[in-house]
Amino acid sequence: MANALTAARALLILPFAALMAQGDARHAALAALVLAAAIATDLLDGPLARRRGTVSAAGTAFDHTTDVLFVTGGLAAGAARGAFPWILPVLVAAAFLQYVADSYWLHRARRLRTSRLGRLNGILYFAPLAGDVLVRLGLAGLATPLRLLVWLLVLSTLVSMGERLWAVRPRAERAPGTPAGERGGPSPR
Repeated sequence: MANALTAARALLILPFAALMAQGDARHAALAALVLAAAIATDLLDGPLARRRGTVSAAGTAFDHTTDVLFVTGGLAAGAARGAFPWILPVLVAAAFLQYVADSYWLHRARRLRTSRLGRLNGILYFAPLAGDVLVRLGLAGLATPLRLLVWLLVLSTLVSMGERLWAVRPRAERAPGTPAGERGGPSPR
């Protein structure tokens, strides 16, 4: 059932992006409904999987992938309209790719390895989408705080990516084939 909720959210990705690409209030109202449905499915799928004992690494990866595609699609559509700087959807996608590569390939984990800041960013990436919808619905006073939020998310995404890179640095320095790994370089601890 949890994966069905995630799949329903996945089906909303393209309609939401199409609605975010339009600047008028009618499309914004429809985008608000789709965004509300996406957030509701996102809030329900995890607790439902935990309650039913159906949490799995594949389900978690499906959920996170759906979230990033939904958010990136909406942000990219808004960027195409000039509502957001292009750097935010690009960084969201890059941070997710780094998250997957770090989890599965660098750390050889069987699950995605979360970080506190990455998790917070993942939640907050929905906020610019909601803010843009509200601005298009007539709450123009939110435009300046929305711009500030977007740039804070750019900064926090860069910090999160930097933290993830810093965390794998000692592991890479000890890897066979690297100078430190070949001479049995100093332990990072």
